[in-house]
Amino acid sequence: MLSQLLALFGFFSLVLILIYWINRAVVLFDQLIADGQSAGVFLEFTALSLPSVMRLALPLAAFAAAVYVTNRMSTESELTVVKATGYSPFRIARPVLYFGMIVGLMMSALMHFLVPISSSRLDMREAQIAQNITARLLTEGQFLEPVNGVTFYIREITPTGELLDIFLSDTRSETEQVIYTASQAFLVRDDDTTQLVMIDGMVQTLRGENQRLFTTRFKDFAYNISNLIGETRIQGRRDSHLFTWELLNPTPELAAETGRSAASLIARGHDRFSQSILGVVAALLGFSALMVGSYSRFGVWKQIIGAIFLIIVVKAVETTGLRLARSDPQLWIVAYLQSAVGFAMIWFLLFWAGRPYLFKRRPKDPKEVPAS
Repeated sequence: MLSQLLALFGFFSLVLILIYWINRAVVLFDQLIADGQSAGVFLEFTALSLPSVMRLALPLAAFAAAVYVTNRMSTESELTVVKATGYSPFRIARPVLYFGMIVGLMMSALMHFLVPISSSRLDMREAQIAQNITARLLTEGQFLEPVNGVTFYIREITPTGELLDIFLSDTRSETEQVIYTASQAFLVRDDDTTQLVMIDGMVQTLRGENQRLFTTRFKDFAYNISNLIGETRIQGRRDSHLFTWELLNPTPELAAETGRSAASLIARGHDRFSQSILGVVAALLGFSALMVGSYSRFGVWKQIIGAIFLIIVVKAVETTGLRLARSDPQLWIVAYLQSAVGFAMIWFLLFWAGRPYLFKRRPKDPKEVPAS
């Protein structure tokens, strides 16, 4: 049973990760390729986003694998044969528990190490890309609109960084429209700003109130394009970048750096442990829900729907518990509420599976029926 669970877990993990990853890759493709980035940058970004995708997919894959294997064994009467040998539902659940622990270890590696490292690296690379002026704004032969109301065109960019035949239209003002044209231009960094220095050009200004056109020729002219590029600086770390031991022991400096309260940081640290336990809960919940009820030739679709409903309840409890834990550092234990509720459901379902007449009227013993 354990080998079947692991095989199907690998299959469902691959399918779910591909679904999540493709959705993420489509968004990244639109952003990066539109900004002029190479395919290598696109592959780097999608690879860095993979751990975050995996932490979402693995518990669902564990749940789906447990449901599929249990359903197959029930349909083929394997569970009926195992029960007939005297095995209790708790005893049958052991392989599922071992399987859940393996998933939990994988989730621990993701939550405590891989996700923080990849998230930090991804944000750093995004900040570097945002500061890459050539990639974001300077694309030759295309009319670009970096912000609403501004159109920018470069005919050619030489290997030395010289910009040839510049066209810049600024229609953001309600009172006038300005068009800059120049035969040459260069980018110059000045402290925290970026200046577009245009040479041998002309400024055309159209006043909206009287529709008069003013033209001014210049030998050189500097235009601040920092607001067009939308540059971002690499700031302090976010809470998703911190390792778990940093979250569990927040300092005032760390709270100021992340912009989060101490209670929020502690709650996030404990939530990582709770997310790791969720892999065990998801596997056991999918198994135990299908153990309830007797054999039916119509299958166990009612139990499957019940299992899906229960996993939704567990996720809802997770949201509530995490919100309460973020309000007070002393309430960190509430972050494990979803795990406690999940294991309580599992114990009850297995207890019920071992006593099929728990909520049914027991058939009367013929010896107890009075003779007529």
